[in-house]
Amino acid sequence: MQGNRYAPTPGDELVWEKLFRRQIKTIDQVSYTSFKKGIALLEFEPLYIPSFDQINERLQKLTGWSIYPVPGLIDNQYFFEQMLERKFGSTQWLRTMAQLDYLEEPDMFHDVFGHIPLLTDPMVTDFLQGLASIAVQHLGNEDVIEKLARLYWYTIEFGLVQEGTKVKIYGAGILSSISESSYCLSMQAKRIPFDLATVLNTEYIKDKFQEQYFVLYSMTQLKNILKNLEDHFNQSN
Repeated sequence: MQGNRYAPTPGDELVWEKLFRRQIKTIDQVSYTSFKKGIALLEFEPLYIPSFDQINERLQKLTGWSIYPVPGLIDNQYFFEQMLERKFGSTQWLRTMAQLDYLEEPDMFHDVFGHIPLLTDPMVTDFLQGLASIAVQHLGNEDVIEKLARLYWYTIEFGLVQEGTKVKIYGAGILSSISESSYCLSMQAKRIPFDLATVLNTEYIKDKFQEQYFVLYSMTQLKNILKNLEDHFNQSN
C-alpha cells in the first residue's frame, strides 16, 4: 500500500459488502438526510470499495474537500493543520469478518462509510474547518486541545440532531456501528440537548456505548457553536 494506491483483497470486498448492506438497512430511517444524500452523490456501492481518487474527484466538485491516507491515529497538530486546508485523513485498512461487530480503532469502513458522506454537506465541512482554525491557534495548550477533542467527539463522531419530529444520527462513530446506531435511539440511551459548556467538560468514552448523547436542534447550530467556542476561549485568556 502506497499513497492512495490501496488495492482491496477479495476478503476486504466481502467484508465491505456485508458491512455496507447491513448498515444501510439499519440506519435507513434514522440517519441525517445529508448522510444519505452524500452516499448517493459519492456513488458509494456495496459491491466495491471506492478508491481515494474516485472520492476526491467527486468531493472536490461538491465542497472542495479531499481525503488522504493515514496509517492510523495521527497527532493533533497534523490533523488540524490538514483539516484547515480542507483535507480529511482516512485509514486504508479494513476489519476482518471476525471483527464485524466491534473494533477498538477506526478502520476504512468507519472513515469512508461513516465520515466521508457528510463531507458533501457544507454545514459540516464549514464546522470542521472552523474547528481546525481555532485549534491551530491553541496547539500548545493541552487543555484547549482536549476540550476541542471532546467537542469533535460529541458532534462529528457521536452526534445526534433533531430533524423535523425525529432525532437523527450524523456522528460517524454511530453511523458505522451496527450496535450503537440502534442503542443511541433506544429508551435505554440518555439523550440531552446540546450545551457547549457541558460538552467541553464531559470526557469521552472509547470502549463502550456513550453514557449520553448530545442532540443539536438543527445542523445550523454548528455555526453558532463555533462562534460561542471562540468567545469561550477568548474569555478564558
